[in-house]
Amino acid sequence: MSRPRALDLAEVGLPGAAIGAVSGVVVGLLALVVGQPVGWAAVGALTLGVPLALFGVGYGMLVARGWFRPGVFAPVAFYWMVGFPASRLLHETVTPVLLGGNPTPPSDVLTFFAFQALVSMGFAIGFIWLYERIAPYWLMRIQDHNADARRVFGIYAEHAQTMWEARERKRARRQAGRVPAASGSARVKSRRSS
Repeated sequence: MSRPRALDLAEVGLPGAAIGAVSGVVVGLLALVVGQPVGWAAVGALTLGVPLALFGVGYGMLVARGWFRPGVFAPVAFYWMVGFPASRLLHETVTPVLLGGNPTPPSDVLTFFAFQALVSMGFAIGFIWLYERIAPYWLMRIQDHNADARRVFGIYAEHAQTMWEARERKRARRQAGRVPAASGSARVKSRRSS
């Protein structure tokens, strides 16, 4: 029996979900460090971690669908320019509700979105850095039963092979251009004596 494609796509997106969830946990820990009550920190971690995890799964699914190419930053930046501010707006608005208060959206939503879009660039850099290190190992593990994972892992493997070959060519050029130390010093002495 064949698995549903949506399940395969979601499975490919799990590294992104993990990064989003961990980001929420970090926010909760930072809230504790600055003196917020444990309940507030936990709810804050949840209200930011869940949307970031969902956007992280979405990113992995889009990679699996071929919309984003692994290793390319610009699409990730644009994706998180929408995803991060939306997650932050939900975090900012819903956290007080879950703690028994009223929804408190920012007074100037456009300025809030603009600022969060700027912050999202840093998040996007961290996200893609982590994703590119976690995802290939995950894809390698699930590629036997997941065709999407097998295809995306093939892209990562091809990219790694290309990078390895480029590095080896560069190393070979350096080695070919290098002159042994003894013959180099002999040349310098012979020039001085003439």
